[in-house]
Amino acid sequence: MSDATMYLLVKALLDGDQAVAFAETRKLRDAGVGSEQIITEGVEVAMVQLDAKCTVAQFNLLEIMLAGRAVMTVIKELYPPMDPPPRTKGTVVLGTLEGDVHDLGKNVLKAVLTASRYRVVDCGKDCPAETMIDAAEREAVLAVLVSGLITTVIPQVRLLRDRMTGRGLGHIKVMAGGAALKQASAESLNVDFVADTAFDGLHYLDDITGGEK
Repeated sequence: MSDATMYLLVKALLDGDQAVAFAETRKLRDAGVGSEQIITEGVEVAMVQLDAKCTVAQFNLLEIMLAGRAVMTVIKELYPPMDPPPRTKGTVVLGTLEGDVHDLGKNVLKAVLTASRYRVVDCGKDCPAETMIDAAEREAVLAVLVSGLITTVIPQVRLLRDRMTGRGLGHIKVMAGGAALKQASAESLNVDFVADTAFDGLHYLDDITGGEK
């Protein structure tokens, strides 16, 4: 049942149908499918398909907004909002850089990291690099995480580390992810790590922090 339900979940997300997405998520969980599998085989599969449609010719803001709401319905079911735990693994800054108004991937990563006991300072979408750097300095973070769906943000990503170094923050790790960024290497983006999925990002941070604390 889970394979068929996973397909129906992906379809519901792409259709932007929050009610069906919620129902199919419940069915998957009742069938014993774990949250990570639902994210990687359901939510992220749908996001990849949505990403592929985000070209100049096919871009549809309403479609993306509806899909985004459906995605967050699933995320909230899998990872209910919670108060920050008394002990965290560390603090990270997360955002989508200026010029990119997409935040589906960012929101998925935020939910996964929060559920895994990271404190996430969310700078939002269409965010100037300096805003993220200011937050990194203020919050004494272990990493700055940038998400990008469109290629026009790549030059900003490449400059981010140098700008951080100029502020005395060169010791802070920089991680990139999202459809536009995960096609490139860490070296070409001038970052420490490029995550293919939200859980790749989680595992990278766990490697930095030593996992559970």
